[in-house]
Amino acid sequence: MHSHLAISVLGFLLSAPLFANDWMNWRGPLQNGASLEHYTGAGKLAETPAWTYPARGRGTPVICDGKVILWGYKGETTDLIELLTCIDAKTGAKIWEHELPDYLSDTIYNRYSIGAPTIDPETKRIYLVSNAGTFYCFEFDGKKVFEIPLMENFGRMTFPNSRVGSPVIEGDLVLVHYIFSNWGADGPAADRIYGFDKKTGELVWWSRPGVVPPVDSSFSTPVLETRDGKRVLYYATGCGHIVCVNARSGVTYWKFRCCKNGVNSSVVLHKDALIAIHNDENIDTTEKGRMVCIKLPEKLTAPSPGAESTILEPGVEIWRQPLSATSSSPVIAGDVVYQITDGAELYAINAVTGAQLWKMKLSNANLHSSPLYVDGLLYCPMLEGKLIIIKPGEKAGEVVQEIKLEGSCLGAPSVCDGVLYVTTTEKLYAFPIPNGGIKMDAAPVAEAPKAGKAVALQVIPAEVSIMAGDKQSFRIRSVDANGLVVSEDVKGVKWKPFIPPTAKVKATMNAHFNEAGELAVAADAKPSAGAFKATSPDGLTGTIRGRTLKNLPITEDFEEFELTDEFPADPQGNPPYKFAYPPLPWIGARLKFQVMEKDGSKVFGKSFDRLLFQRATVFIAPPHLNNYTMQADVLTEGNARSKSDVGFIHQRYLVCLRGNAGKLEVSSNPERLKQEVPFKLIANKWYTLKSRVETAADGGGVISAKVWEKGTPEPGAWTIEVKPPRVHQHGSPGLFGFTPLNQRRMYIDNLSVTPNQ
Repeated sequence: MHSHLAISVLGFLLSAPLFANDWMNWRGPLQNGASLEHYTGAGKLAETPAWTYPARGRGTPVICDGKVILWGYKGETTDLIELLTCIDAKTGAKIWEHELPDYLSDTIYNRYSIGAPTIDPETKRIYLVSNAGTFYCFEFDGKKVFEIPLMENFGRMTFPNSRVGSPVIEGDLVLVHYIFSNWGADGPAADRIYGFDKKTGELVWWSRPGVVPPVDSSFSTPVLETRDGKRVLYYATGCGHIVCVNARSGVTYWKFRCCKNGVNSSVVLHKDALIAIHNDENIDTTEKGRMVCIKLPEKLTAPSPGAESTILEPGVEIWRQPLSATSSSPVIAGDVVYQITDGAELYAINAVTGAQLWKMKLSNANLHSSPLYVDGLLYCPMLEGKLIIIKPGEKAGEVVQEIKLEGSCLGAPSVCDGVLYVTTTEKLYAFPIPNGGIKMDAAPVAEAPKAGKAVALQVIPAEVSIMAGDKQSFRIRSVDANGLVVSEDVKGVKWKPFIPPTAKVKATMNAHFNEAGELAVAADAKPSAGAFKATSPDGLTGTIRGRTLKNLPITEDFEEFELTDEFPADPQGNPPYKFAYPPLPWIGARLKFQVMEKDGSKVFGKSFDRLLFQRATVFIAPPHLNNYTMQADVLTEGNARSKSDVGFIHQRYLVCLRGNAGKLEVSSNPERLKQEVPFKLIANKWYTLKSRVETAADGGGVISAKVWEKGTPEPGAWTIEVKPPRVHQHGSPGLFGFTPLNQRRMYIDNLSVTPNQ
């Protein structure tokens, strides 16, 4: 037990930077945009950088051991692709590079790489979530360790603003937070945070600290600290809250609602207070935007099982300022917080009292970029493509230097070993800071809480997907009330099926635990989903949940579903009707779709539950599948002027009948790849839609689709054939529906997914 505790403490110590001047995450070693470097005889930057690198970016490069890790992109339309590049910090030469394909996102205006990679100080592994929601881990030499498609595996949703943010390292965990729409009780879309084992990629825990549903996305990067003997993280959510979550277990201690929509800026900590900013409507005034400082609770109490976390009352607010920032984050230096607003004004605010010390106009507008504080200077990249260097004083700020850059600046700068790095939408710049010597303040070391008495089991992985005929092993460890590991290896547990008392669908997995402690699925098992509870010899318990999935072929006519639930009448005048919840193992189906009756058959139809889900995607099988054919009968209600869209997700492509547009479309990201042909879809008539994706050895291939009236002979020729230069080599089959303003439903029936013939 003592050796395990020592390992746990070591993990906490290693979560602090190894070297004070390495910039391993987007906000640096203090998590607030301030550097620990100090210079002797520092001078102005040279107008010409030491080097530039021709990659486009909207985020922040990170630096470690003389290497710059840059997330960017190249190309314009069908050739646009994201890049993760390792660059020599001295010469600007490329060392290695990976291409990260976009797919099924609704990114517009080339809004790529809005975020940053994160480097783990212990392993030097690099973590990044791409625009498409693929979670990558690379060794420092560029070798890929794992990639996890968060969209297909856990229902991570995409939004047109495409903000991604950064992973966060906590001991042996790496944490990411987005809007997820998973399966079962986690099917409803919500701002969730997922904790993965940083070495294996296995899911350790997940949490929903906000409320259902969210109103926007959020890329607020969590900030970590030790409080009340617990490792906790603070961040803002897509539902307008600031939250405090246990970084080891996911337990949410409290939430504080600061606005009516999503918040993107990261928070900063100052002594026992937290400072945040947003640019949406406040909940207690008609004004938009505010910077707020709240007192952090000294004691953190976990909610009782099934209960929501504590809601902090307005009285915790220490001060506020009527400032607005959509996604620019503040920086703290001493007792002063500096903030660039959407109007490109730089404010200096007393962090203790909230008093405005001074402000100055820097430009006409600012969006994502945040300031960097280094050795008494603020480095402020501006949207117009200008780097402005400010010397802040007690009563005013002085412009020290302005440097014109090529492209627009949307990311925060970073600094390491006296070199300033800043990205634009055209290139990465490296500016040496002239100096006669560099000194570094000591890097902070995370306070390591001591583990107490074991109170629960933590089973890893916490969620699984197992194919028919396969099996899954688990690691079981015991944890204390604060999520700290007590023992890394618990033996002799007993397993039994578990149905949460709040489950809407009372279901169990078609699987069993064998004598080796593995969860085994029979070769002929039907798709299912459910949970198991583990109980140790001393009575500690923990749960896992999972899905059993079937290899191809997959067929579903929905006739076995019992329509026992009733959906009420809605304001549009639609009468109540009987329905069944969608297949439980399907990702992202809950609340968006239902099984209902149409034309004497049970079919899969679009729900009008929430306007947020008028555009909805469902994944029905795992993402490793490839070279398959999909077919189903489809229908959209409406009239000649108003219809919905219906289609397939096919190996990371959308094959869609656009009802109002009268077209059959193949796309991935509509601004990157979209080809279409005319097809006049008649409302209230059943059609058969068929698609096929074939991949070639050279990375190319073809996406084909055809459509015809149901019951008539299948045409021999494909209605559309698309041959992009790069074809996605694998991807989950799924279903798609878009019901504009939830006025006209779409339906799917007689679905089949089969290997290509």
